[in-house]
Amino acid sequence: MKKLFTRGHKIFYWMLVTLTFSFVSCEDDTIEKTEKAYDPTQPVTITDFTPKSGGANEQMIIYGSNFGSDADIIHLTIGGEEAKVIGVKDKIIYCLIPRQADEGTLEIQVGEGDNVSAVATIDEKLQYIKRTLVSTLCGEVNDDGEYETKDGTFDDCGGFFNPSWFTFDPQNPNLLYMTQDGVAGGDVRLLDLDAETVSTPITRAMGNWGRMRTIDFTLDGEYMIISNDQGNEDGISTSILSRANYFQDPQILTSYKQCNGSAIHPVNGELYFNSYEKGQFFRFDLDQYFSRGLDVKAYEELFKIQDNAWEFNIRIHPSGEYAYIVVINQHYILKSDYNWETKKFTSPYVVCGEARSAAWVDGAGTSARLNTPYQGVFVKNEDYVAQGKADVYDFYFTERGNHDIRILTPEGKVTTYAGRGSENVNSDPFGYIDGGLRDEARFNGPEALAYDEENKVFYIGDCQNHVIRTIVVD
Repeated sequence: MKKLFTRGHKIFYWMLVTLTFSFVSCEDDTIEKTEKAYDPTQPVTITDFTPKSGGANEQMIIYGSNFGSDADIIHLTIGGEEAKVIGVKDKIIYCLIPRQADEGTLEIQVGEGDNVSAVATIDEKLQYIKRTLVSTLCGEVNDDGEYETKDGTFDDCGGFFNPSWFTFDPQNPNLLYMTQDGVAGGDVRLLDLDAETVSTPITRAMGNWGRMRTIDFTLDGEYMIISNDQGNEDGISTSILSRANYFQDPQILTSYKQCNGSAIHPVNGELYFNSYEKGQFFRFDLDQYFSRGLDVKAYEELFKIQDNAWEFNIRIHPSGEYAYIVVINQHYILKSDYNWETKKFTSPYVVCGEARSAAWVDGAGTSARLNTPYQGVFVKNEDYVAQGKADVYDFYFTERGNHDIRILTPEGKVTTYAGRGSENVNSDPFGYIDGGLRDEARFNGPEALAYDEENKVFYIGDCQNHVIRTIVVD
C-alpha cells in the first residue's frame, strides 16, 4: 500500500493549486475566471500540459476544454497509471504525476453514469523520470492524530505506538520485527512484507519486560536477543528466545538495570549491551553461555562512555572491525575499534557531533551537530567499492529531534539524506508528507530504521506520525 497523498500534501498542494490558478488566470486570457460545469453535449479535449518531464508525485497542469469543475468525475491516467486530480477549472486540470508512469501517455474521461465523455488524448507524451521517494507503507491516523492499534493487513492495521527499532529475521528477509518503546503498548510487532500483514507475536507480559528497546539475533539465527530497560539492579537487561519454540520462551540472559540496547558481534558472536546508569558498556560471552552455561551476572564491563545517564545503543560494522555507539540523549556518535586478539571493543572516541549540543548542522566530525540520533544501519556504497576503499559502508541513522535521516561516511562527514522538506508549507522541520527526499518529504520523530540491501529499500518507524514509511527508487 502506497499512500502518496498525506495530510501534509493536502495543505501543500491546495496552496499551490490556488497560486497556480491565480497565476494562469492572470497570464492567459483564454482561461475563463468563472467555473463551468462539464457539458456532456460537447467534446473533452487535451491541448497541452506542463511540465513535459517529471517524476512521481510532482505537480502537473493539463490544458484543454470542457473539464468542468468537479474533480470527482474526472478519470485521469498518465502512462496507464491513475493520477490524483487536485483541482479543475473548466480548461485546466491540476494533478500529481503517478508512480510508474513510464509510458507517458495522457488520457482523460469526464462524467458519470450516462454522461461519460469519450476518452481524450494528446499525441505528446510525458517524459517520465524515476525518483527516490519517501512513501507510507502502512499505518493510519486520522486528521486529529488519533489512531487504533490492531493486527491486520497493511491496509487495515491501524496506527503504530512508537515504532522505535527494526530488525530483519536473518532466516527470512520478508519478516521485519519492530519494538515499540514504552511501558504502555510496548509490544513487539511483526511486519510480514510478503503477506503485507502486521501481527503481535511477542508481548511485554511474556517476559515481564519493562521497555523492550532493541532486537538482535545470534549468528546462526536460532535465537533472538531482546534488550530491556527497567530500573532495578537485578532486573532484566537482555532476554533470549529460541526459534525452536517460535520465540515464545523468553529466558533471562543478563541481569542489570536500564539497558538501552544490545548487539551481537557479526563475526565472533559475543553479546554487547549497555546501561544508562553510568554509561557502562558490557561484554557477555555467548559461546561460553551455550557450551557450559553462564550466570546472568557473568558479564564484563569494558568501559564507561561518559558519566551518569548516557542513553545509547550499539551498532556493529558488518566486518566487525568497529562499532558505532549512538548516544541518543547527548546528541553525538562514538566509535569503538575491535581488538581481534582479545575479542573485545576498545575505549571509544567521538566520530561526529558534540556532547550536550543539540542542533542541525551538516559537517565533518565535531563540526556536525545532531539532535537525538536513534537507530542506524550500515549501507554498502557501490562507489566506494569501485574506488577500492577499505571501508565501503556509509552509516544511515534517524534523528528523532531533527526529524530526518542523516548519512555518516567512513571519514566522519555528516549530511542530511531525507526529511525537513516542503518549505512552502511552513517553516517547521517536521510533519507528515511523502515525496522527494529533501524537497518534499517530512517525518515527525523518526526512530526505527532498517535497510533491505537486496531490494534497496529503507524502512522507517515514524513515531509521532504512528506509521511505517519507506524510501525506494520509484
